[in-house]
Amino acid sequence: MKQITKSAALIAAAGVVLGMAVPLSASAAPSPSSARPTGSLTWVKCEDPGLDPRQQCATLDVPMDYSDPGSRTIRIAVSRIPSENPDARRGALLLIPGGPGGDSLSDPSGKGQKLPRSVRNAYDLVGFAPRGMAPSTAVDCALDPADISMTKRLPWPAPDGSLDENMATARRTAEACARNGGELIRHISTANEARDLDRLRAALGEKKISAWGVSYGTYVGAVYSQLFPHRTDRIVLDSNNNPDHTRVTRNWLAAFEVGVEDNFPEFATWASRPGNPYRVARTPAEVRSGFLRLAARLDRDPLPWPGANPPRLDGNALRQTMLSSLYDPDDYPTLAKTIRAVREGTAPPVPETPPESVLQNVTAAGVGTICNDVDWPDSAAAYQKDVTESRAAYPLTAGMPRGPMVCAAWPYPPREPAVRITDRGPSNLLLVQNRRDVATPLAGALKLRRALGDRAVMVTVNSTGHDAYLANGNACGDRAVSRFLATGERPASDLSCD
Repeated sequence: MKQITKSAALIAAAGVVLGMAVPLSASAAPSPSSARPTGSLTWVKCEDPGLDPRQQCATLDVPMDYSDPGSRTIRIAVSRIPSENPDARRGALLLIPGGPGGDSLSDPSGKGQKLPRSVRNAYDLVGFAPRGMAPSTAVDCALDPADISMTKRLPWPAPDGSLDENMATARRTAEACARNGGELIRHISTANEARDLDRLRAALGEKKISAWGVSYGTYVGAVYSQLFPHRTDRIVLDSNNNPDHTRVTRNWLAAFEVGVEDNFPEFATWASRPGNPYRVARTPAEVRSGFLRLAARLDRDPLPWPGANPPRLDGNALRQTMLSSLYDPDDYPTLAKTIRAVREGTAPPVPETPPESVLQNVTAAGVGTICNDVDWPDSAAAYQKDVTESRAAYPLTAGMPRGPMVCAAWPYPPREPAVRITDRGPSNLLLVQNRRDVATPLAGALKLRRALGDRAVMVTVNSTGHDAYLANGNACGDRAVSRFLATGERPASDLSCD
């Protein structure tokens, strides 16, 4: 998501499943000594000089295991910028990050400042680092660096469609997390993040909380609204996930095959437009066929890519570049330049990546969430048929969206069933969704809309890219969301913004 820079977000887009931003360094939060006892907050000036000087930081102690609330506690790092007009203040607006594996600590200073003044007057803007994410009490699996590469974190099959290497990667990753992740990795889940947010609500002194959740954050917001319906005020869910509680992340991964097909035609039209300095073909059809040929060629004969992880540009590296570039039309040139370079027999410059310590933390926190939320099949045979079908029907993604992630070898069963999202609760949710979103396609958002029933209204905007409100959306959709946050007025029924 657009928490620090868009390029950083796309570098980490494959951190686990959905797009996410690179987390802040630990300097964004106060030192542990500044924290007050469990359930309270002491606000101090944030140490990061790049933040808005008004932003404050604190830490909150919460139970690591909510089934045994008297046991060990962990720390949640929190940030805020207070309301710009105390006389107009309504409450606090939680900025719920994507991922899993993202944080929103810098968001009060970043995307929060894009909110209209009426919204900034109405709310304290509150960010946080979810449990497991530094500078909250952090988790780390100490993975082999090769296993945190972009093409390992998502299950791209071998060129022949086999899953042997995916299963081997899953086993290595799961074993490392069991060995090095400590007790905390067993207690990272969406439901526990929602419980942490309710502890944060109470520590903020709010009877009810408003929220703006983006991408994976929409699922967190939906789960919070299900577990604590009468603690919710105005909830905006932006770029929405299929809420099927029997599959959870497996559905989100599978959605990439639809999301890419929704979005690649936009890239192909752009990349074949006369006068475009990055033009790669004469027609959209030639862009698509040329991409598929190029990926197949790299499957057979990868190019050296010194400095990359791994140090070769193969077909899956090209496919991953495609997937990351479709998150935002502003990143189309990255894919076009890669295509042009490969055609000339060279690899493009290696993308800038976050420090290994950040990638290790992002991966571990994300893995803990997706594997603890729901059980996954544990044999390659359970995936192979679906992968083969996906490769035939959706060649751009080569079967990856139906492949085995690390959860195929996860040694711990879920501690509780995933939360089922229903239509029971107050009618105070507003969904906003782009028509063409590679990571959270419209098809999944419509399933969340149906599950929520009369609790929600959905604004669908005729835009391309991941994130809608104040990002890749449009003026009509932005007005509807801003009005709801500032006044509580929602559209009378689902709204389409062209």
